[in-house]
Amino acid sequence: MNIISSYSIKGGVGKTALAVNLAYVLRESGRRTLLIDLDPQGAAAFYFRMGSAKKLRMRDSDALADGLRSNIRESDFPGLDIIPSNLAYRNFDIVLDSMSKSRKRLRKVLDEFKPDYDVILLDCPPNITLLSENVFRASDLIVVPVIPTVLSQRTLDQLTLFFQNEELPVEILRPFFSMVQKRNRMHRDIMDELPLSNPHFLKTVIPFSADVEKMGLRRMPLLAYSSNCEAAMAYRALCNEILCQTAARP
Repeated sequence: MNIISSYSIKGGVGKTALAVNLAYVLRESGRRTLLIDLDPQGAAAFYFRMGSAKKLRMRDSDALADGLRSNIRESDFPGLDIIPSNLAYRNFDIVLDSMSKSRKRLRKVLDEFKPDYDVILLDCPPNITLLSENVFRASDLIVVPVIPTVLSQRTLDQLTLFFQNEELPVEILRPFFSMVQKRNRMHRDIMDELPLSNPHFLKTVIPFSADVEKMGLRRMPLLAYSSNCEAAMAYRALCNEILCQTAARP
C-alpha cells in the first residue's frame, strides 16, 4: 500500500484540485483508492458530492482508526472511496499530542487499511502542525503544488528546510508548478530557475484555468467532465508522472 499526500504550507495553490483528480486517475488505473480529506474545510469531499463526516472519537489510535473506517463512503466512481472531513479535525493536533509516539501515530492508523486499498491519498490542511508531521512520516510521496511566485517559492524553501532540520527524507517531496500563467514573466523566470536547485521537481505544469475553478460547480473531478481541455490533459499527465514516481520507489 502506498500513501501519497497532497500538501502545501500555503493555501490556495491547487492542493485539493490535485488530490481530487489524482484520486480519479488512481481508480481509473485499477488501484483500489481511499481519499482521506484531512482539511477541516472539507473541499475534497465537497467535490465528490459528500457532506461532513460523523464526529470521530479520537481518544487513542484504535478509536481513531475505527472512527475513520465508520466514515468511509463510496464515491460515484467504483474503486474510489472517500473519508470526508469534519470541523472536529481542527482538534487533530490535540488528540495526537496525547498519544505516545505522537509524531508517528497516523502511520499506525493508516496501516489498518492495508488489506482493503492499494493507495491511500491524503488531502492535507495548509500548515505545519503535529498532524502535518504525522503526514510527513506516514507518506511514501508528498506532492507539493507551487505557484511560480516569490511567496510560494518561499514556502517550498521553508518546507524543505523543515525536512532537513527534522532529518526527514527530502527526496519524498515532489513539487510541481501549479496555476501557471505563461504570459507572466515572473512565472516564466521562476519556472526556469527553481527546478535547478530542486532535482525532484515534477516536469508537468498545470496552467491557470477557469475549467479547474468549475469543479466547484460540477462537484466532480475535472477529468470526469472535461477530459479534453488543456488543464485536464495537464492533470492527467501530472497524475501519470506521479504514478511513475511511486512505482520507481522501493
